[in-house]
Amino acid sequence: MRHGDPGLAETLGYMGWDYLLFDGEHSPLSVRECEHLARVSEVTGCTAIARVPSNMPWMIGQVLDAGIAGVQVPMISSGAEARMAARATKYHPLGTRGLATTRVAKYGQILPFNLANQVTRANQETMIIAQVETPAAIDDLPAILEVPELDVVFIGPSDLSLSLGFPGELQHPSVQQAFDRIISAVTQSDKALGILVPTVEAALDWQARGARYIMVVMEAILGPAVRGFLKTVRQS
Repeated sequence: MRHGDPGLAETLGYMGWDYLLFDGEHSPLSVRECEHLARVSEVTGCTAIARVPSNMPWMIGQVLDAGIAGVQVPMISSGAEARMAARATKYHPLGTRGLATTRVAKYGQILPFNLANQVTRANQETMIIAQVETPAAIDDLPAILEVPELDVVFIGPSDLSLSLGFPGELQHPSVQQAFDRIISAVTQSDKALGILVPTVEAALDWQARGARYIMVVMEAILGPAVRGFLKTVRQS
């Protein structure tokens, strides 16, 4: 979701989605907007995940402190970068995330107050999704998959095709070969395979290929539905 309107996120949440991804990489969403979006996600029982602009610890820490339940980190190209994201997401002893009485800790106002509970819960529950989008990432997948805190390896299809020299050509043999390498490695690990899909048919295809974290942009569903409605009504 690239839009910062809480009402829209609330409406989507009531539709039954398991999670909503708030895109801070390819949209101008701010941390404050992510905070409001996290609030309405909690109301609807929908998990709030944020894609941060970059693999920077302060960016990851800010959205988590705002109440986001998981981070999706773009352009993870090595095991070292995956470990960096994991350490920024987890508190000591698993990582280096800073601890404070922010929104995610109820501002320290739920009594009796105990920050240790926040550390335990966050280290157990906060999701980490690493986007694999480069040939270097594919080559270093064994090291990426060794990061124990990592939950999902997500294929960024557009950027992966771009980095391979075939922008947007997802059916190109070289792109498909890259997909196959990622699928083989991830499905043999304890990590979930993630992918962005354009249609329900693509979602079913990727589900059959082993994907468990499947994402679709809102416009890919809304556009065909609206155009189909208008075409039918205008022809009647």
